[in-house]
Amino acid sequence: MRPFELTLGEAADAVANGELSPVELTGSVLERIEAVEERLGSYVAVTGEAARRSAALAEREIAAGRYRGPLHGIPFGLKDLIDVAGLPTTASSRVREGHVAQADSAVTRSLFDAGAVLLGKTHTHEFAYGLTTPQTHNAWDQGRVAGGSSGGSAVAVAAGAATFALGTDTGGSIRVPAALNGVVGLKPTYGLIPRDGVTSLSWSLDHVGPLTRTVRDAALVLSALAGHDAENPAGLGAARPDHPLPRERDLKGRDLKGLRIGVPANYYFDRVGPEVETAVRRAIAQMSDLGADLVEVEIPMVRYIQAIQWGLMVPEATAYHERALRSVPERYGPDVRVLLEAGELLSAGDYLRAQRARTLMRREWGRLFEQVDVIAAPTVPMTAAEAGQDTVEWPDGTTESVSDAYVRLCAPANITGVPALTLPVGRDHAGLPIGMQLMGPPMGEALVLRAGHAYESVRSDPGEVAVVTA
Repeated sequence: MRPFELTLGEAADAVANGELSPVELTGSVLERIEAVEERLGSYVAVTGEAARRSAALAEREIAAGRYRGPLHGIPFGLKDLIDVAGLPTTASSRVREGHVAQADSAVTRSLFDAGAVLLGKTHTHEFAYGLTTPQTHNAWDQGRVAGGSSGGSAVAVAAGAATFALGTDTGGSIRVPAALNGVVGLKPTYGLIPRDGVTSLSWSLDHVGPLTRTVRDAALVLSALAGHDAENPAGLGAARPDHPLPRERDLKGRDLKGLRIGVPANYYFDRVGPEVETAVRRAIAQMSDLGADLVEVEIPMVRYIQAIQWGLMVPEATAYHERALRSVPERYGPDVRVLLEAGELLSAGDYLRAQRARTLMRREWGRLFEQVDVIAAPTVPMTAAEAGQDTVEWPDGTTESVSDAYVRLCAPANITGVPALTLPVGRDHAGLPIGMQLMGPPMGEALVLRAGHAYESVRSDPGEVAVVTA
């Protein structure tokens, strides 16, 4: 197996045991980037020389007995909303031309402190305001969308062009591209991971999280990232110790005995492609075989979900962009500019009603998690759409935009702030990945990671690298 094909956990074990050097690993991943990047378009910029220097430093530190842990010497990609001192943060937008970050974001500092090696900045849908990332192509079929807005991060990980990557998630922007590219994506509890130094889309819905090729890898990255930061207005502060972060040994292999998994009777399996439903229900049945108890649950307030999501996100995004929207509107892409201008039409009353509805929804979901430990459902209702496809027609005769379809099943976890993990559970007839998401109560990362790891342990292909064809 070539080094770029190793999962984070495999690479970390090999580095710790002296079987693989960070220089060799980083060099292999950089060669993979060179081989596939022209077809995938996952990176805004690759910082190859700096990555080689960082890998050489990591190698010297490890040889001297200063091993920092499982991310030491591991190469990663960073969504281009996340600041790195001295590098541009473009948000994949002409609005940000010439912008250079003055300091590292909190998550960048955490990864550098852990000894990780930055490969470069990955593409996002402009300012994270979209679910397709048009600059980037799906890792498994370059004629399909990558998903967004963290499309560059997901594609890089799927193709072996990064051992792991970070993304952000406001309405599914980690989970959508992870599902469409067959990798693992974790949106943690709101406020668990600091967001200072991360360009905002919607401050009350934004999350930062990892994209990896296995659930174990996601747990390793989460352990390096999570924590309270005084500059993070959404920080959890003293609430965190009540729910300790998962340790690797807490994943517990294949045993799910006693875990209550909620299976939605409504909403999550409505207007879902038949191959997606079959694959997800099969995965849920496999978790039952591993000892989990399946409990049918009713998802509350479903008629309000999309109204709440858009009622919060649109005005918050417009407020963030107010100055640039007035001074350089022509620099925005047409799709993003329309959304930002639409936000000016919403009243303060509309926004406050969305806030009140979110409070009610959080309370109802809290009651839901008194009945179950984890909810299992499709991540997105369909696999990767063809590039340029605008709508999807469902068997019931309804038509939906591709973006609305992709955000529909992800939005509840952003509104409520609960942790949500997506992982691959199969392929459709065209060989495109299908994702299942596992959602838990606030600070329930250990629960969703345990369930995901147990399911993943009975699959034959966890951590598979995409075959990128010419």
